[in-house]
Amino acid sequence: MSDTGDTQRPGAGSSVFTERTPRVVAARRLIRRAERTKTGRFLAEGANAVGAALENAPVVHELFVTEQAGSRHRGLTERARDRGVPVSTITDKAAAGLSETVTPQGILAVCGLMDVPVETALAGSPRLVAVLAGITDPGNAGTVLRTADAAGADAVLFAGQTVDPHNGKCVRASAGSLFHVPVAREPELSSALRACRDAGLRVFGTSGTARRLAYPGAEWLAGPTAWVFGSEAHGLSEATGVDEFLALPIHGRAESLNLAAAASVCLYTSAFTDRPENRHA
Repeated sequence: MSDTGDTQRPGAGSSVFTERTPRVVAARRLIRRAERTKTGRFLAEGANAVGAALENAPVVHELFVTEQAGSRHRGLTERARDRGVPVSTITDKAAAGLSETVTPQGILAVCGLMDVPVETALAGSPRLVAVLAGITDPGNAGTVLRTADAAGADAVLFAGQTVDPHNGKCVRASAGSLFHVPVAREPELSSALRACRDAGLRVFGTSGTARRLAYPGAEWLAGPTAWVFGSEAHGLSEATGVDEFLALPIHGRAESLNLAAAASVCLYTSAFTDRPENRHA
């Protein structure tokens, strides 16, 4: 074994990277937010995320893959090489060190950060935007991002003290959608809402005490819309600054909808109402 932490792949002339290989060590540091911010890079794990990255990410620096995963996902490794992305074989132990999951998938891409300035995300007359305000659970944030993508949203804004969209759990929960929808980060929620209004969007939030209901087909919901989703524990306060609060009716005995479910209802309500193919179905 060399002092760089590489081993020789059986029957081949190229090296297999171990957990001590400097490039693997550097990639492992990307699990930390501070390192992602410092380097402008993050990890995308799994075939879904890697495939979306190779198709849509402006920059993919390297693909790490185990022998077994390389055989299983030969199409992805070939696509990476066609794009000029270095493909590095790693040991199972190295893959486990790079993974934040119980069962590592053995294939990871080192990508450039995907967020863009708010003005860029909202360029081009957007019709539907999701604003995540103070959402701290990366799984919830990634699920809302995935839902926004499915509903045809034009952008997703991570505002205030919201989790990093490049967090490993958030990336996995987005199921590739991080690479499909423009994502922007804005430290101040008020600035994010002002940018939405400047882009011609009406800004809605949800509240159990609101007088008007959000439901598919409501003509007054048609038009460019931004939905603001608050933190898991506290939701949105009356001082958030949205244009109007709407209620999602609870017909059964449940206390409320969870964040991801509420976001799905809101975003699809707008998609159903605003898209001509749905209005005239």
